[in-house]
Amino acid sequence: MTDSRPRTPAQPPAGRRRQPAAKPRPASETPAAAAMPAPSEPLGRRERKKAATRKALSDAALRLFLERGFTEVTVAEIAEAADTAVTTLFAHFPGGKEALILNDGDEREAALIAAVRERPDGSSILTALHTFLTRRGPFRPDPDPEFRRRAELVVATPALRAYARSLWIGCEAALARVITEETGRDPDDLSLRVLARYVLETPDLAGGEPDPRRALDVVFTHLRRGWPDL
Repeated sequence: MTDSRPRTPAQPPAGRRRQPAAKPRPASETPAAAAMPAPSEPLGRRERKKAATRKALSDAALRLFLERGFTEVTVAEIAEAADTAVTTLFAHFPGGKEALILNDGDEREAALIAAVRERPDGSSILTALHTFLTRRGPFRPDPDPEFRRRAELVVATPALRAYARSLWIGCEAALARVITEETGRDPDDLSLRVLARYVLETPDLAGGEPDPRRALDVVFTHLRRGWPDL
């Protein structure tokens, strides 16, 4: 005989609850979305504001340096010209006046590494570095007016040249490391560190010559003789 009494649904084991079938929810209401930061638009506005402040400070610094000379301008005057506070200036440019013109140390190192790692098939490391430098600073062909003014200011100002050199030399360990990785040589091979130092001294040495591009070519001709296999 069939039992017609209503059956109580089976209960899950203790500690577990049966979850009802969930209806699809809009993506914005999913747990993943709830765990994510707020929508990106406010962050985008913040980043745009920071970029605008940095540009205003950098532009004001360039204008004042060109008008009066690097040593004759104070950070307070730059901040005032950009309609911001000195504390804001240092928050964006901890390196001070020099960094307002040359604040690309991290980008510089990343670009150097990429130039070696991402060089075209069949291209040597020295050719890749030579090509990379032809697009930088005083070696850059047909620069726009603002870039030219910045490059000329750096070359003509001892403090800025020294700062630029320090940024290049600061990339020495990273450049030596990527050359070591790409060649498979011993990491303790001193000759690769020597090469990295020579390459990174080149912008300062060749950049101050009457014809920087020609000087750059001369330097790399000598480097290829010293490291013909690179």
